[in-house]
Amino acid sequence: MQKWWGAVRVYFDARTVIMVLLGFSSGFPLLLVFGTLNLWLKEALVPLSLIGVFSLVKTPYSFKWVWSPIIDRYQLPLFGRLGRRRGWAIFTQILLFLGIVGMAGVDPKANTLLMAGFAMFVAFASASQDIVLDAFRIESYKDKEQGAGAAVFVFGYRLGLLFSGAVALFLADGMSWRSVYLIMSLGAIVGMITVLCITEPREDVKQKRAHGSLKSRIQNFVRTAVVSPFKDFMQRGNWGVILLFIFLYKMSDAYSAPMAYPFYSDMGFSKIEIASISKVYGVIATIIGSVIGGVVVARFGLIKSLLICGIMQSASTLMFAAQAVAGHNIYMLMLTIAAENVTSGMATTAFVAYLSSLTNVLYTATQYALLSSFMSLARDVFAASSGYVAEHFTWVEFFVITTVMGVPGLLLLPFLREKKDTPQRKPKGGIAAKVSSSPARGEGS
Repeated sequence: MQKWWGAVRVYFDARTVIMVLLGFSSGFPLLLVFGTLNLWLKEALVPLSLIGVFSLVKTPYSFKWVWSPIIDRYQLPLFGRLGRRRGWAIFTQILLFLGIVGMAGVDPKANTLLMAGFAMFVAFASASQDIVLDAFRIESYKDKEQGAGAAVFVFGYRLGLLFSGAVALFLADGMSWRSVYLIMSLGAIVGMITVLCITEPREDVKQKRAHGSLKSRIQNFVRTAVVSPFKDFMQRGNWGVILLFIFLYKMSDAYSAPMAYPFYSDMGFSKIEIASISKVYGVIATIIGSVIGGVVVARFGLIKSLLICGIMQSASTLMFAAQAVAGHNIYMLMLTIAAENVTSGMATTAFVAYLSSLTNVLYTATQYALLSSFMSLARDVFAASSGYVAEHFTWVEFFVITTVMGVPGLLLLPFLREKKDTPQRKPKGGIAAKVSSSPARGEGS
């Protein structure tokens, strides 16, 4: 009993409220360039194949590691008083607000390319914000608390998705999409207020000021902010397997996601039904799954948790195939959404905790951006072909195909245990130390 209480006690920490709000700020932009936008595009009679290609507007999430060293190492000149993490957070949230307002002023049917441009700008701002907030989260928790930290952050993230998903769809049922997106832009204010009310992580590593010529400063930046983080990560004997696993683990979920809203629409569900069941009911199920995932990680360790949650996540995709057979059946949709979101919440929490455990506190933002970018590649680049597949197969066949996509990642799990020659993570205050090979200890989180 004491072990279980130790696993859940951290949820009652004051940091929980902060992480929920930051998670909201991180989560709400995604559907505005993804699911909600896809429904807007479908109502504007944009073809499924082009809707699938719109997944490419989210490529900034996949390549945020390119500019993460700058965000990780330097303060913004005009935001110096806020600190390195908070200054970048406020700046990216301002960009988010402006980008979403820009999307609101575009007709996707008449100006599809312009809409894609604004959507990519929002994705860039959102990805940049994620670099900062992920680093803030990791630096705010000790090793053994990373699972719980991930769980409450994911909880807030899902609330953000609820705002830009269910709330947006409810509003769209009675007003124009332009008005909906103007309201959605206000979501950035939640993050701004939160960042202004908090302080920098106490474990935030202070950076030394560079001296010397411009050339020497550039060389120093490249060495310390770009080369060192990648070199540090590649000292792991199994780093290639780790990256491949990260790319494949959530593949089934990532590949089917762009077609979710078009699928609901083809099944005859209205925006209100999609909002109330897929989003409200679904987010509640995801929150439950996230909490369960955090407890499972703390109790059984990362590798076992990734296996259990991964199997359940891939299997739940088959529920959509059953939904395709059932058609417009509200009760079946409730069951499908419950299964998919609970297992997705569990898998996401375990996965985020695993990624967090791999980072070195000296390069938190850069390394986490690199790792999470490989996860995004599956969702934002590879999944661009999902519309083409959906057009050439039945919905049942499509979801069976996406279920099978989750198997390769699970087959790599036995190779993820740290090898004896893996370098010791520098445990600055116990944060983001190396993944332990002991299942009883919780393998790094």
